[in-house]
Amino acid sequence: MFLPVSRRRERQRVALDSTSTLGHHVESLGVPLTEVGPMTAGGRGVPPSYQPEPGDVVEVLPMPRPQPLPGEPRFLLDVHLGTLARRLRLLGIDAAYHNDMDDPSLVVQANEERRVLLTQDRGLLRRRALWLGAYVRGSRPADQLRDLLDRFAPPLRPWTRCTACNGELVPVDKDDVEPLLEAGTKRTYDAYGRCGACGQVYWRGAHAGHLEHIIEQARAWAS
Repeated sequence: MFLPVSRRRERQRVALDSTSTLGHHVESLGVPLTEVGPMTAGGRGVPPSYQPEPGDVVEVLPMPRPQPLPGEPRFLLDVHLGTLARRLRLLGIDAAYHNDMDDPSLVVQANEERRVLLTQDRGLLRRRALWLGAYVRGSRPADQLRDLLDRFAPPLRPWTRCTACNGELVPVDKDDVEPLLEAGTKRTYDAYGRCGACGQVYWRGAHAGHLEHIIEQARAWAS
């Protein structure tokens, strides 16, 4: 998908030199190494640091799905994926997001917190300092979510995270949050949760039907 349409059905020929690695050649064709799985040269497995030799026939496979990760998946999304971040949090997936963070800061946070950096910016994925990233496919949030669930298969725990800040929700008694509620809400709902980080209060309001649809759709994709 990263190659021009006119070149997707043909072998790619590259000019060799004495310094460029296989990883460099792959990225020069427009494919971030974060999207690359096993590679072979002459039928034997080789790493991105391999230096191709004249006549080598190299096979580059995509990253396997689900992609293995060290521990439970944790994500950091770039500024263009805010809706996806909220949907991940709705599903109980650890998804950090800031709407004002530049690329170098994203790399720093992803590395320090061992989060997979999610983006549609191929240049960002090619930053050498980045420990791990992933290209998000799709232009619609629903398509992006489906792609992410297919790639990483994260466990789903709906209604356990704050969609505003990513903090964890804890059940609270109605009496504890009553001063924060509108009169109509107090009369209609009895079950509440509160974010342990920012204090946001949650309940299954009129919008719950739409959110439940997102959750059920995600469960179907993940099964």
